[in-house]
Amino acid sequence: MQATADQALERAWEVLETVPDPEIPVVSIRELGILRDVRRAADGQIEVIITPTYSGCPAMSQIAEDVAHALDIAELAPYRIETTLTPAWTTDWITDAAREKLRAYGIAPPTGNCGGGTAPAGEQPISFMAKPKLLPAPACPHCGSHHTERLAQFGSTACKALYRCIDCREPFDYFKPY
Repeated sequence: MQATADQALERAWEVLETVPDPEIPVVSIRELGILRDVRRAADGQIEVIITPTYSGCPAMSQIAEDVAHALDIAELAPYRIETTLTPAWTTDWITDAAREKLRAYGIAPPTGNCGGGTAPAGEQPISFMAKPKLLPAPACPHCGSHHTERLAQFGSTACKALYRCIDCREPFDYFKPY
């Protein structure tokens, strides 16, 4: 029985690896670090833990719906989907592969490290650090130039800023680090 349960969890991870982010469909919710855990709950149900990129993320209901749809198609019921805000999501959880996919899609991935490392297994206290006053300009995802300028603090979504490359003149979103 345990082997079957473990196989169901492995299958759930595989299935959920294919669930795209609704706002950036070239990356999966796992690659972005939104999919935090898939585990067996005390009552035997599969429990899927997701964390929004920020607490007001309007895509979370769509993400939960997409997760449920993927699990239903894979016949992995019963399950439940839990959203947790702690520890807070960080851009450090975006995989290297997802960063390259973002760049290829025309979104500059976040630069630097926020100190969040990989998604922790247990709870972790949140520490607040002063952000540097001047962060290096993100590289243009189209031509690679660092000669870019911020046009707006918020881009197509609240977690992105709008930039323009001064060299190739192309606008682009920059996934803000936090």
